[in-house]
Amino acid sequence: MPSPRTVLTQGQPTPEVVDRIRDIPIYRTSAGRGHFPVLDKPEIARGFPDNWMTPRLAAALESGEAEYVLSTGTNHARMQIIRPPYFLLNSYYRLWSEHPDIAFTWEQGCRRVSLTTVLATEHVARVNAKKRGTRPDPVPALDERRLDARTVYLNLRLDPALWERHEVERMIGEIRDEQRAHPQGLYHLDCSAHHLAHLVLKAKQWGLWDDFPPPASIIHAYEYTPATVRRFLVRHFACPVIDLFGSTELGYLYYSDRTGRYHPYLDDMGVELIPVHPGSAIHSLIVTSVRNPYMPLIRYRSGDCVRTADGTPDPDRIVRFCGREKELLTTAHGPVSQGDLDDRVGEVAPEVFLHQLHVPDEGEREALLVYTTFDGTPQPGRSAQLAAAVADLTGLSCRAEHRTHIPVGKSGKYAWLARDGR
Repeated sequence: MPSPRTVLTQGQPTPEVVDRIRDIPIYRTSAGRGHFPVLDKPEIARGFPDNWMTPRLAAALESGEAEYVLSTGTNHARMQIIRPPYFLLNSYYRLWSEHPDIAFTWEQGCRRVSLTTVLATEHVARVNAKKRGTRPDPVPALDERRLDARTVYLNLRLDPALWERHEVERMIGEIRDEQRAHPQGLYHLDCSAHHLAHLVLKAKQWGLWDDFPPPASIIHAYEYTPATVRRFLVRHFACPVIDLFGSTELGYLYYSDRTGRYHPYLDDMGVELIPVHPGSAIHSLIVTSVRNPYMPLIRYRSGDCVRTADGTPDPDRIVRFCGREKELLTTAHGPVSQGDLDDRVGEVAPEVFLHQLHVPDEGEREALLVYTTFDGTPQPGRSAQLAAAVADLTGLSCRAEHRTHIPVGKSGKYAWLARDGR
């Protein structure tokens, strides 16, 4: 892995970084004062794109060396940004090619099969249709779902829990074709962990598991992965299962090894941590990055929350990426993150697949935890244990109910917290 270049000194960008960004309108005042405040998303959006425009950026947009894109907006507002084409993909490919546990599959020329949200598949189909000068097909064929010579996308449905047998057979068949294209029968599986877990469960339910070609390596990188889901994947696949942490606007910042321990990947980046509330052990992730030459982000609040090994704001001691700051639940016990609830659920009920906490409306005191299990059946007495765990964590009285289905969000990802009543 590359040694990161220093971009921060005592919480402020280095003189070299300041020289690189002083002509960008949004940073001119800060560069003159020699102090850069934390940059929030509303500041980025205010006056966009003029607040970022320089002659160099205008020329890059004109030539196609830079482009406008939207952040994913899983469960929060989407943000328009400017970046080089395939910025996130190139960050992924570089990390894959340098990762100590899975670089061999890159070096072997393995194809990448991607199983994630249908929005990602539709994006690839739109890009390919634009290249051809046609409209994207409502049900894109395999060639329309190829991002490049190495990557193909599988999913064609919003909610993976609703996949039907013919869809699962198609996806397994497409995986097999990609595997057979390699001389040694190897392939790399890229996924949302939830989507892959759904595919495994349905393949086993319909007697198709023996037809599922085992991957040589797996990366899950699209959303927060619950501990129970990661354990499920590790049990079912003998290869390394790696997590990447990053975002559309930043690229990838951290990677896990095959044991689940995280390591920094901060080339051209620096990280600071700020407690979300005074005294809290949950910290906001503040990132300075000049990796994107057209929209460098200086002391940018990414919106992500982390925990450290000792609760201090030391970025070298990050051990947990625990969800989004906007999705923190305020309680009498302090802020509660997605990771906090996930830890409790995983300890009490390792058979839980999906879970979602419905918090009470104002004036009410009872929360509701709904959950599904990997085998689809409720466990006697488990609901009471889960309710007690939530009550202990949040201070809210709670009941827990087993469900056979928790719908996916419109983004194709799952929300852990519901604030919209019952």
